[in-house]
Amino acid sequence: MRLVDWNMQWGRGVDGRVDVARIVTEAKALCDFDVLCLQEVTRGFHEGEQAGGLAGGPSADQFAELASLMPGATVIEGIGSDLPPAGSGIARRQFGNAIVSRLPVRQVLRHSLPWPADPAKPSMLRIALEAVIETDVGALRVISTHLEFYSETQRLAQVARLRELHREACEHARRPAKAETLASPFADTARPMSAIVCGDFNSAFEGSAYRAMLEPMTDAPSFVDAWPCAHTNAPRAATVGLYDHEQWADGPFACDFVFVTDDLAPRIVGCEVDQQSRSSDHQPMWLELR
Repeated sequence: MRLVDWNMQWGRGVDGRVDVARIVTEAKALCDFDVLCLQEVTRGFHEGEQAGGLAGGPSADQFAELASLMPGATVIEGIGSDLPPAGSGIARRQFGNAIVSRLPVRQVLRHSLPWPADPAKPSMLRIALEAVIETDVGALRVISTHLEFYSETQRLAQVARLRELHREACEHARRPAKAETLASPFADTARPMSAIVCGDFNSAFEGSAYRAMLEPMTDAPSFVDAWPCAHTNAPRAATVGLYDHEQWADGPFACDFVFVTDDLAPRIVGCEVDQQSRSSDHQPMWLELR
């Protein structure tokens, strides 16, 4: 099972050009992925910057654009920030995550993450988008998330919620409820304990949110960082700041991570960062399990 994770910055490269097709092409070149997890996917931000749009001019609906670029795949959207139109626009402005799967998808869950007040810091509502996917290594919960950038208070609350959601899922795995009927929305609640949580954590390697994510759990499988599992004692590969020195003036560091439940650690055969791409301000990562 191969997974690519990428904060695509709505497809805006270091060259200032927005090109979602370039993101998809480069992701496919990294590995023949089964699942693609993306952050900073937009809808309705296509108006000019003076009218509330984003730099570079993304398309009106990047979720639909992803579906057109990958026919036959399931494109799942998760909206974090959902704002009214700006300027003369008529479309709501939506900003969030996506999971694209070439494999069968069971449940899809959209978890709004905590947003405690922190008036000194700009912030937006964040989401964890979850899909239960049937893979060659068994059913997995795959979560694409993007934590708050400015507020450590919010970031830590969001990690705590991710861990709480993991415990909840494991309880459904231990004590599932049967479906009401085949045609009912009251479907089976069974979910796998094994999980991958990936995305932009906006926390430096060994920062507070990173450390909180790895705290041991006694009532559910603990999370481990896939990178050191594949690279014992190797220097951490940076995921931001390599080429975009305007947004990342302090230089390169790692803030994008792939965490897996500890039962999956022995299955890791690769976890890499592409440090050549300039198609976003972040570098793509990929994971392979066997």
